[in-house]
Amino acid sequence: MKKLMMLSVAILPLVVNAQDNLVAKLDANKSDNAKKYEFTKIINLENTSIKNQASSGTCWSYSTNSFLESEMMRMGKSPVELAQLYSARRVYEEKADNYVRMHGSVAWGDGGACHDVINMYAKYGAMPQVAYTGLHYGTNKNKFAEFQAMLKAMLDAVVSNPNGKLTPSWKTAYTAVLDAYLGPVPETFTWEHRTYTPKSFAREVVGIHPEDYVELSSFTTAPYYKKTILMVPDNWSFDKVYNVKMNDMTDIIDNALNSGFTVAWATDVSEKYFSWKNGVAYVPEKDYEDMDDSAKKHMFDGPMDERHITPESRQAAFDSYETTDDHGMHIVGLARDQNGRKYYIVKNSWGDKNDHKGYIYVSKAYVRYKTTAILLHKNGIPDELRKKMDLNRE
Repeated sequence: MKKLMMLSVAILPLVVNAQDNLVAKLDANKSDNAKKYEFTKIINLENTSIKNQASSGTCWSYSTNSFLESEMMRMGKSPVELAQLYSARRVYEEKADNYVRMHGSVAWGDGGACHDVINMYAKYGAMPQVAYTGLHYGTNKNKFAEFQAMLKAMLDAVVSNPNGKLTPSWKTAYTAVLDAYLGPVPETFTWEHRTYTPKSFAREVVGIHPEDYVELSSFTTAPYYKKTILMVPDNWSFDKVYNVKMNDMTDIIDNALNSGFTVAWATDVSEKYFSWKNGVAYVPEKDYEDMDDSAKKHMFDGPMDERHITPESRQAAFDSYETTDDHGMHIVGLARDQNGRKYYIVKNSWGDKNDHKGYIYVSKAYVRYKTTAILLHKNGIPDELRKKMDLNRE
């Protein structure tokens, strides 16, 4: 998810984290009468406490590690708060290699994708939050603008190739910056009176199998039920996703929730009809620009009629940059409003200071329209769709 816009080191004090800009922009999307919504929970799967990613673009890591914590609970394990910035740090290492190999012609920032956490877990393992907080530079919360500007400036200096030939020394210098801001990664650590490495902790405590997790999206521009590259800037690793039909996405989420599986969700939250304060997102019948002032003011006063979303309108929004890869969250349940419309219960990572204590109720129409990708255990996918994708059930 894209979260960070960089300037140069020469003007570091002016760098502002795009995560802060996004949250501030969404602050206007609210109503004083949103309590007219009455939600009844249908499914409410186990999940860990609400976290706050603060001034960092690490939503993808917070949401997918939250998803893994719920996977532990689904498997009957005691949940462990996993180190979100351990996953992020490993991504910054891998992403730097790609950035240099691509001569700087890929996006840079602290954004990422759901699959990044699974990929880093498979390669490097995992750690509990208490063993690697990433808060090494004298702060009690993430604040990444200076840190990421420093990384970007260093990598751009490397890409400029002033010596005419790159040396391996840049990696040593780059690692030193990661260590300075996030802290060195310990080779071993103690958890509940036992010593682990990140790989042994992943294997013996977390216990998931990375190969069991699949990522999906929906585009009209690629064959259905085959893999295609996820064409968003933060897919720095050029990972592929299974391309399914638009309505398949919500069918898959419904099946997963009914079967006890939660879902990691990547989406666009930059719309006027996404209210973080009220904890509601839906797709109004009219475009915001076509509404009169009264309709805009009362947009979150209670359940409203929604627009019919088609595969074509979804694709058009993606192609016109109306749908962008803004944010990652964690779908943990299903609810209905007083009119019977169903909403997904979504866990966010912006703290608990909204009307639903950190959760958001998101309509199915919004999910069909604005999803950029979902990630889940393959056994959460309906049998007939899994067969179409040639995914074998265990």
